[in-house]
Amino acid sequence: MNNSNSPAGVGGAMSSADQGSGSSNPPLSRYESQKRRDWNTFGQYLKNQRPPVSLSQCNCNHVLEFLRYLDQFGKTKVHLHGCVFFGQPDPPAPCTCPLRQAWGSLDALIGRLRAAYEEHGGSPETNPFGNGAIRIYLREVKDCQSKARGIPYKKKKKKRKINQNQTKHDDQLLINNNPKLPA
Repeated sequence: MNNSNSPAGVGGAMSSADQGSGSSNPPLSRYESQKRRDWNTFGQYLKNQRPPVSLSQCNCNHVLEFLRYLDQFGKTKVHLHGCVFFGQPDPPAPCTCPLRQAWGSLDALIGRLRAAYEEHGGSPETNPFGNGAIRIYLREVKDCQSKARGIPYKKKKKKRKINQNQTKHDDQLLINNNPKLPA
């Protein structure tokens, strides 16, 4: 399962350990399996640091280092400023620009690790995955990749719940305040 060139379990196939042990445990959902693999990978990353870092010592700087470390295993072409294909969504030829982790993948990873941290007893107030520095880093990655790849990331608009009484009130105000409309 694990390739020596990639971090253990990130985006890889499920191992038998991830599928539940025995018939008493129902198999984990795809999300739960991925969250477990991500959590184990992050824990292994901390153990491999010199000196090793315990989870209680982990802070947002360790998380940022982990995200930068993962970049080397990315599969998304991100054009550099000097590249002739910078800003083109579908370049006509290959180039030597680096492959990186896609912003959406990093964003989803942080979401899973943030949930796993709290499931493993961490406090939401001290969750290093929810730190403002992580949000800033992800926003910078998103903006950089958007420009480099020529693909704008549009935020999905939330549908507003319309209060029926408020709508009637707003319509009446509009009619009353517009002299051109009949009252």
